Amino acid sequence: MIFQSAFKPAWWLKNRHLQTIFPAFFRNARPTETLRRERLITPDNDFLDIDCCGESGQPVVILLHGLTGSSESGYIKGLQHTLAKLGLRTVALNFRGCSGESNRLARCYHSGETEDVHFLYQTLRAREPETPMAAIGFSLGGNVLLKWLGEQGNRVDLFAAIAVSVPLVLSICASKLDSGFSKIYRKNLLNELKHYVRLKLQHLETLGIEAEAEKIRQLGDLASIDSFWQYDDVVVAKLHGYRDVHDYYQRSSSRQFLKSITVPTLVIQAADDPFMTVEVLPEEHELSPTVLLEIAQSGGHVGFVTGVYPFRPRYWLEQRIPEFLLQHIKSSKLQSDTGTS
Repeated sequence: MIFQSAFKPAWWLKNRHLQTIFPAFFRNARPTETLRRERLITPDNDFLDIDCCGESGQPVVILLHGLTGSSESGYIKGLQHTLAKLGLRTVALNFRGCSGESNRLARCYHSGETEDVHFLYQTLRAREPETPMAAIGFSLGGNVLLKWLGEQGNRVDLFAAIAVSVPLVLSICASKLDSGFSKIYRKNLLNELKHYVRLKLQHLETLGIEAEAEKIRQLGDLASIDSFWQYDDVVVAKLHGYRDVHDYYQRSSSRQFLKSITVPTLVIQAADDPFMTVEVLPEEHELSPTVLLEIAQSGGHVGFVTGVYPFRPRYWLEQRIPEFLLQHIKSSKLQSDTGTS
């Protein structure tokens, strides 16, 4: 089902770029109660750091950040704070190398990498088989989430999932970032990614993991890369077994997985998102019966800032996301109590 969102932008932040930039630069991350970091050792002997908030016995919500983000991103910390007040526990995953320490393999994270989120889900499920669980992803994390949900079908036990500002068709998004003001976002993101790779190489060399360090060296000098088409061809495709950037984009774009999702899922997109165009949006027949696509006419990229008074913002996602979660956890509990599915 596709429907128009009720979101209304703050009158002082109506521009798509202001909606995107304001929370990224001016949002104050609130302190998160009972935050606890845990390191999980992955099946390939690397590690993932997760930041947990909440109390034992509460329902669990997995949070997935966007490209070059982390559990420290304002939208993650703000949501942890909001959900904690509602009695929902959160587990924020730091993708590999995003927790403040480079990982131990040349392998990175990318838009199609679903093994780590599946490993986290399996770990949490093994610990708490009966605990109600949901998942939320932003931007790249939203693409990973939707792809994973489609891959798993009815083999995953979540009461709800939400994906925000998702690059549903990676090729279109990569091209959009090559035009106009969006090139500013591209430049900043690519600079951060190049820094990420440099730090990874230095870390591997320091640890003496020569075989993995050599994989990074084989990528060559990344300094001249100035588009995501180039970066994803030279770095992501080569490190992760894709033939080339076209193969990576085709196999990793989440739009094709929407029809296979069985979990109640809300996808929130802004029509004016500067990281993409409306061409990425699916048609009704591409959605499974459990997927809702909510389209706001404005909101930018992971923005959705409202509020009457300038510099007193309200982050609408922290109203909309809990609303959907609470609606479906109640529905899930009712089905469990009545023995229906």
